Amino acid sequence: MRRETLRIALISLTVFLDCIAIIAAFKLVEEMRQFDWLSPGGVSLLVIALPAYVYFGSIGSSFSSTNINRFSTSFAGAMRALLCAMLVLIVCAFFAKFSLKISRSSFSYAIVLSALLLAVSRASVALFIQWKFKSRLSDRLLIADRRPLELPSSLDLLDLSEVRLRPDLYSPAQMAEISERIGRYDVVYLQCADELEREGWITTLKASGVACEIVVPAKSLHAAVGLGRLGDADTLVLSRGPLSLGSRVRKRLFDLVVGGAMLLFLAPLMLIVALLIRLESPGPAIFTQMRIGQANRPFRIYKFRSMRQAEADPDGNRSTARDDDRVTRVGAFIRRTSIDEIPQLFNVMLGNMSLVGPRPHAVGSKAGEHLFWEVSELYWMRHALKPGLTGLAQINGYRGATHRRDDLEARLRYDLQYLQSWSLWGDVIILAATVKVVSHANAY
Repeated sequence: MRRETLRIALISLTVFLDCIAIIAAFKLVEEMRQFDWLSPGGVSLLVIALPAYVYFGSIGSSFSSTNINRFSTSFAGAMRALLCAMLVLIVCAFFAKFSLKISRSSFSYAIVLSALLLAVSRASVALFIQWKFKSRLSDRLLIADRRPLELPSSLDLLDLSEVRLRPDLYSPAQMAEISERIGRYDVVYLQCADELEREGWITTLKASGVACEIVVPAKSLHAAVGLGRLGDADTLVLSRGPLSLGSRVRKRLFDLVVGGAMLLFLAPLMLIVALLIRLESPGPAIFTQMRIGQANRPFRIYKFRSMRQAEADPDGNRSTARDDDRVTRVGAFIRRTSIDEIPQLFNVMLGNMSLVGPRPHAVGSKAGEHLFWEVSELYWMRHALKPGLTGLAQINGYRGATHRRDDLEARLRYDLQYLQSWSLWGDVIILAATVKVVSHANAY
């Protein structure tokens, strides 16, 4: 399990202690009777100062987990945020004509005292992290084809000379097993001399949704996104993960709020559809199937059953054709209108899907005569994010069966484009645009 919860808790603690420090500083100045800072007229100034401090601290990385465990960088960031917040406070006080009531010396005392208390706050957090976690706020793994002479104590090792674990881009089971082994790590380093095997590991790691770096020397840059360090060695940063922690939190909150509202709104329709399915043909109203999910891990997807129970295809080996004789009358309608996808809102609430993302495929899905990952090794990359109910490919007309290699390659281009350019506003736009393609010529 990654330490995201720990980092969020420590960042929240830092924000809380900083705000208490600033409030305490101004309260102490008030007690010194220099001015009535926290009177009803003055409270509004702190209401401005505190959000401003948190805002400038956030954009300046003052609250990042990589800074709060080191006092020097942590305190420097806090000072920058404090000075910016005080500047905003002065401007607001001037235009509100409240500045006439404020003693400049008292205001200066408050800033100096805030700085001193912030130093105590940041030092306390840094010392706590050092004492409790040895400054280790992330789990790191080195995958090496031979044991290095020196291994940092904060680094776990997966020695390929002792473990029979190799990437196999043609085996969903092997891809899932590797994801299970490395899934809890925040950063994975790769040191592999064999070029062919290294290429396989690079594709696997980038598709697993973890930040990964390759230890130099390497013969090619492998589309590196930056440089890093591991002890005395240089590393090439291959991936920082598809989304930052903040972006993942915003996307998940969006899924829970909007997905929960959609589930409540569509509940009556779901009950009616379930009843119609049961009346037309025997069997459960909900059809489940294993799909390839985030980090290439399989998960069980929920859909309304649209075929006769005895002829359902749990492995997805056969794509549904137009006028498919397996599809019931109710099934044809709900497939044509995409109503059969509504139960996937339960997947969204469970956390194995998102409202927007690359559509999940069955393991046995084919483009023509080829399995999807046989068409392109880049196929695995699309699983770095959670699969979605809808996606960029779908609103651009790519949905339905994949009869040719081109059908998959076009969707893959849109899926990778979505991963590289994600934004919450982009999710809103895609979700809104989906309304136009709910009923589509390729939906059958």
